[in-house]
Amino acid sequence: MAHARAAGPPRAASRRRWWHLRQRWGMVGLFEVNQEHEFYHLTCMIKEGMHAAIQTTVETSGQDTPAAVEFPVKQTHEGFEMQTFAASVFAKLRRSLDITSDEYMNSFCSQHCYLQFVSNSKSKAEFFITNDKRFFLKTQSKREVRFLLSNLQAYMDHLEKYPHSLLVRFLGVHRIVIPHQMKKYFIVMQSVFYPDDRIDIRYDIKGCEVGRWTDPDTGGKPILKVLKDNNFKGQCMALGQEVSWFSNQVRVDAAFLQGMRVLDYSLLLAHQPLHTDELEGKHSFANLVMRTTKSVDLDGSPKGSDPPTSPVGAETMGEVASDPAEEPQAAAERIPVPETKSTAAPTRRDSELQEFLEHHRRLLPNCKNAIHVVDGPDHRYFVGIIDIFTVYGWKKRLENAWKCVRYPGRAFSTVRPTKYSHRFCQWIQDHCQ
Repeated sequence: MAHARAAGPPRAASRRRWWHLRQRWGMVGLFEVNQEHEFYHLTCMIKEGMHAAIQTTVETSGQDTPAAVEFPVKQTHEGFEMQTFAASVFAKLRRSLDITSDEYMNSFCSQHCYLQFVSNSKSKAEFFITNDKRFFLKTQSKREVRFLLSNLQAYMDHLEKYPHSLLVRFLGVHRIVIPHQMKKYFIVMQSVFYPDDRIDIRYDIKGCEVGRWTDPDTGGKPILKVLKDNNFKGQCMALGQEVSWFSNQVRVDAAFLQGMRVLDYSLLLAHQPLHTDELEGKHSFANLVMRTTKSVDLDGSPKGSDPPTSPVGAETMGEVASDPAEEPQAAAERIPVPETKSTAAPTRRDSELQEFLEHHRRLLPNCKNAIHVVDGPDHRYFVGIIDIFTVYGWKKRLENAWKCVRYPGRAFSTVRPTKYSHRFCQWIQDHCQ
């Protein structure tokens, strides 16, 4: 007993050291915005402004009107003003993702400091992330915010039609004004890589080759290297039965972006091995019920008072495939649905299964952030399409002409949206199995 007591403290100390080591590893690329940080006062203002904005949205939650896009809510605070755009629209989207106002408030307005995200991205934007790593705040230009708000209805319609879309979820648009100092727009996004406890490598995929290599060596600096297309050579995403669903959904989302003349978007990708308990639990009946409920009720709009029946047959939804040669736009207009030869009157279960397929749903994993998680036979993949603000205007046309001369015969990112979409989808098809 004496020996056991003597061994206790060293073991406890070892566990504490291991815990702190894990915490440090989990904070690579993230810096706490504390009182010594240059952005500390800015983030304090954002916290205060977000608290008031969320509270106001809660109090007016029944007013889901597109007019909110045109008339931002302005709230004056000591030393600054916070403007909130389309508050009710984004509140509706958060509810569809089962993000409660309390959860949203706790993430943004807790006593814990925000984190600054530092990576090898070429973007000039500033990235902050809530302390629980669930939500991103990213500064945006006025042009980018205008583009998002002008296409917000189309974006919402797309997510309503395809609730399991891989497009990143925008959860808020704000502007902070500090008189005589700054005016900054920022957007709130759901983090694709959440929870990130076991993720140690991340990729940003565009489907091209020029400038798409990153040296993974950080040189001892505490930055987070996001690797690119050429770093992924020789690898693939082993998705198993989800491969057809995934390829089809990428095609649908890319066609939507092509319709808005958008290019230069990326697929964020990370993976981690599934633990034994996750592998064993995937096929349990209780887990299947939870996944089905999550998959059917995600849109937050149950019809009637009856509990939802579970389209368990949709477990093989990923097996419904389309012609690989089909144009992306056509794929967006028509998602293949198995034909039914039965002449019997459709039952409630039949209609729900048909709706499940028409909206291109899948059986979501029973985990946090399920929209951006796809489980293969052995690995869990975190995926999401981001950076959807670049439009093919005259500047990009000139850049395309210059790069055609500079990189003849090579694949670069600045191409027509039709070509970008097709090449992006082809990369996905070539790297999934």
